[in-house]
Amino acid sequence: EFTRIFGKMISSSTLLRRTAVASRFFSAKTGPVTVGIIGLGNMGIGMATNLAKAPATLQSKVLVFDMDKSKSQSLAQFGAVEAADIKTLAQQSDVIITMLPASKHVVGVMHGPDGIFANAKAGALIIDSSTIDPLTSRSLSEEAATKGLRMIDAPVSGGVGGAAAGTLTFMVGGSAENLEAARGVLSAMGKNIVHCGDVGTGGVAKLCNNLSLAISMIGTCEAMNLGVKLGMDASKLAGVLNTSTGRCWSSDTYNPAPGVMPNVPASRGYTGGFGVALMEKDLGLVMDIATKSRVRTPLGTNAHQLYGQLSDHGYAGRDFSVVYEYLAAVADKK
Repeated sequence: EFTRIFGKMISSSTLLRRTAVASRFFSAKTGPVTVGIIGLGNMGIGMATNLAKAPATLQSKVLVFDMDKSKSQSLAQFGAVEAADIKTLAQQSDVIITMLPASKHVVGVMHGPDGIFANAKAGALIIDSSTIDPLTSRSLSEEAATKGLRMIDAPVSGGVGGAAAGTLTFMVGGSAENLEAARGVLSAMGKNIVHCGDVGTGGVAKLCNNLSLAISMIGTCEAMNLGVKLGMDASKLAGVLNTSTGRCWSSDTYNPAPGVMPNVPASRGYTGGFGVALMEKDLGLVMDIATKSRVRTPLGTNAHQLYGQLSDHGYAGRDFSVVYEYLAAVADKK
């Protein structure tokens, strides 16, 4: 029997043999592993820091790579080592983590003569924590298997604060065996590891979460803006919401009104959080999979349009809670 993967016919015996190589590798690899991380943005840098601080019984070395070399170099104080390029990182790592903005970036680092697939050790485990199209995750995992590699998708929830604190939730798609191989590494970066199902279901869970998050954030911004415009003190209004049925993560942990909470983007000019452009991207993925699945998402559609408007009006690089500032500015102009 043969399986078609990326246009190539792979015999079942070859696929099983390559998967077995990966299984034997991780069965024998019981000691510390070398972990490579590609992508040191707002989320990736916190994840890499916690891995570098992890006990030596878990990791013998943490290699890091980012196009912005200053980010890689900033982790040297924690013991992380900057890799010269993706090829070098792939050749030296037992576990490779990618945390990148979009599907095209993940596909790009996997492919090509200097990419992960062409250079990773036989049996290496690839963990993609990016938020990308679940169908892309499945295709890449199938392709990885043809090369004797294993791959799971493990997007995260918990925000920049969770990445820095090591309290992320990982939504994992992949086999139970691959999850167990990844568990030690994931545990160094998060406190909750949820097995969602086969490869791609981690991405499905993440996109559903971000759909709900976008809608709840917009609702919280509308409520807070309305109350303040009608004379309510923002902190008192937030206190009411957070002890009433309007309570949600957007109101009690990440409130969008400036001055209500310390250490959130709203209190530092909406910088340093989850960018508007990334939320727009994620909602675009939601729209794509909803259309293909013939599922209606009326509030999600409106949320996608609003974040698109924000991007068009110069807010793309600011935190997604900047909806509050945008709504307040619109009201002031009327």
